[in-house]
Amino acid sequence: MLKGKKILLGVTGSIAAYKAALLTRLLVKQDAEVKVIMTPASLDFITPLTLSTLSKNPVLTAFKKNETGEWNNHVTLGLWADAMIVAPASANTLAKMANGLCDNLLLGTYLSARCPVFFAPAMDLDMLRHSSTARNIATLVQAGNKMIDPGFGELASGLTGDGRMAEPEAIVAELESFFSSKKKLNGKKALVTAGPTYEAIDPVRFIGNHSSGKMGFAIADALAQAGADVDLVTGPTHEKASQRGVAVHAVTSAEEMFNACSRIFPTTDIAVLAAAVADYKPVTRADQKIKKTDANLTLELTKTTDIAASLGKLKKNGQIIVGFALETENERANAEKKLVSKNFDLIVLNSLNSPGAGFGHDTNKVSIITRGRNSKEYELKNKKDVAHDIVEAIVEQQHA
Repeated sequence: MLKGKKILLGVTGSIAAYKAALLTRLLVKQDAEVKVIMTPASLDFITPLTLSTLSKNPVLTAFKKNETGEWNNHVTLGLWADAMIVAPASANTLAKMANGLCDNLLLGTYLSARCPVFFAPAMDLDMLRHSSTARNIATLVQAGNKMIDPGFGELASGLTGDGRMAEPEAIVAELESFFSSKKKLNGKKALVTAGPTYEAIDPVRFIGNHSSGKMGFAIADALAQAGADVDLVTGPTHEKASQRGVAVHAVTSAEEMFNACSRIFPTTDIAVLAAAVADYKPVTRADQKIKKTDANLTLELTKTTDIAASLGKLKKNGQIIVGFALETENERANAEKKLVSKNFDLIVLNSLNSPGAGFGHDTNKVSIITRGRNSKEYELKNKKDVAHDIVEAIVEQQHA
């Protein structure tokens, strides 16, 4: 998938810079055209000669090209690339990228790049955990850059933990996945729901659930990476979409989510209903805070609108709806019943009985079931990887 792709590789001052040699070699073996930009600090860790030999292109290290006064044009470089990958990305370079600093050629090119930008952090575990680094990474991801998560293991300091730069093979796989999926949903419009809904009891209290929204946001990002234009309708959550192709619509209650989905759904090709919508809401909402008394408090509840069933009734030929089933018993039977009754094309089943799955975790373990009752079980994975599995199942459903 990388044949003919133009890749800019940015190398920064990190002990992991030695991995840039293998990464360059792997990219070239995939028939990608690679140009390498090195920061001044990176020159202490690996030589330009190594990377120029492997990339078959001169390595760029400064704005000024030679003594004649010629300059390396960072704008031209930024327009040339199909993708830019900063690997390793040191804490210092991440801070500069996040804050728009431009004191070397790599940073100037980053600020000029119109292509997708990936970055692979590499640093000691305490530097990675520091609030400043976390804030810089969040800023970069929110701006649409794509982080390739660091790995866990022994670090240069002798400590063991998160902070190792992702292995070159994993970075190449990430790029392959991006380019292979990018074409699959071009021109498609998708609706995704995420997070919980809060059903007000009074101005300060509500009925809700423990959904974090992580799965829905990961799916929205994966669909955008696959080329779809995504409308993400989300209940209250701290999650942020990382892709530019995701338009976020924040709601609070089930009724607000229903109204937003009803408005968006008719023009969509794909709907993925990952939100944990409250099944019930109070019949009445108190205008003032309910005061505590010695007596018991009884709440009368009524059903909320079933968003999934409502959209299933509106579904037209060519539209695909993906539902979710979070079950604690009779899991497969309950999921299949829901698949049919709500007119889904696919249903994603996950169980609260599976360690590491369900609300609040960064991981999930799912099975995907089709209308034909075919199913595929997946191992426990990061929710970002689960999201890509779901997108692949959607693509397969389109061609079924």
